[in-house]
Amino acid sequence: MLVVCIILGLQQVALKSVADDMAPVLQLAIRSGIAAVLVALLMRLQGHAFTLSDGTLLPGLGLGILFTLEFWFLGEGLRYSSASRIVVFLYTAPIFTALLLHFLREDERLRAAQWGGIALAFLGIAIAFLYRADSSDAAITQALLWGDFLGLLAGLSWGLATVLVRNSSLAESPAVKPLLYQLVIATVLLCLLAVVFGQTQYTVTPALVANLVFQGVVVSFLCFLAWFALLKKYKASQLGVLSFMSPVFGVVFGVLLLNEPLEWVFVAGALLVITGILLVTAGPQLFKSKTV
Repeated sequence: MLVVCIILGLQQVALKSVADDMAPVLQLAIRSGIAAVLVALLMRLQGHAFTLSDGTLLPGLGLGILFTLEFWFLGEGLRYSSASRIVVFLYTAPIFTALLLHFLREDERLRAAQWGGIALAFLGIAIAFLYRADSSDAAITQALLWGDFLGLLAGLSWGLATVLVRNSSLAESPAVKPLLYQLVIATVLLCLLAVVFGQTQYTVTPALVANLVFQGVVVSFLCFLAWFALLKKYKASQLGVLSFMSPVFGVVFGVLLLNEPLEWVFVAGALLVITGILLVTAGPQLFKSKTV
């Protein structure tokens, strides 16, 4: 799980590092296509038949659209803001998921500790979102504000996708099926978006090729396999507690590999967000409090 979190924390930094060679949105489209082919091959090897008559078509389409929105907001956000900032806002997804499921499912009611985590997370978002390193430069301030907002929308889209899976027929299907839905649809839609918005230019470099292989094979395919292998041995709640490490690694890698600035006010906000995520995902285990 530590290795998975390191890789997930590195992915935004990897996308940003070769953004001059290829737009992040086009990178994400190609990465999804690579992973889709690998997942389809895996399904064939495992004997999983892909059928559209099992009631998963509509939720599968919805999942693919939400997955596309997540990647579109992520790719666009990286054009305006730093990778270390975007990764913090992206990983607010568990907060949105928990909050929405509280109102949709009786068995997902939030406990007092989890409500405290949500409050801390939103306080951290406000601090990290509103603070700017150079508020005297209006252009920089506006660009960062827009990029951070897109990162937050990416987190919201991810959270909505999780809620959709939990409350649809996709929850009963093999795990590879919803993944294939989202990868195939994201590949098509992201390619179309890249064309429409003129983000199809690229320069083939060793760094770009290596990044596309890393994103498609390691991040979108092998990390998925590792996650579900871990789920067979450990409880999802146990693994979820460790997921807060991904934004931590993302911030560290952004500073070390991209020389991104690290302002103490943003660090304070990010720590509140991460603490909130920890309380939301681990609240029921850490505190035996009543549901609210």
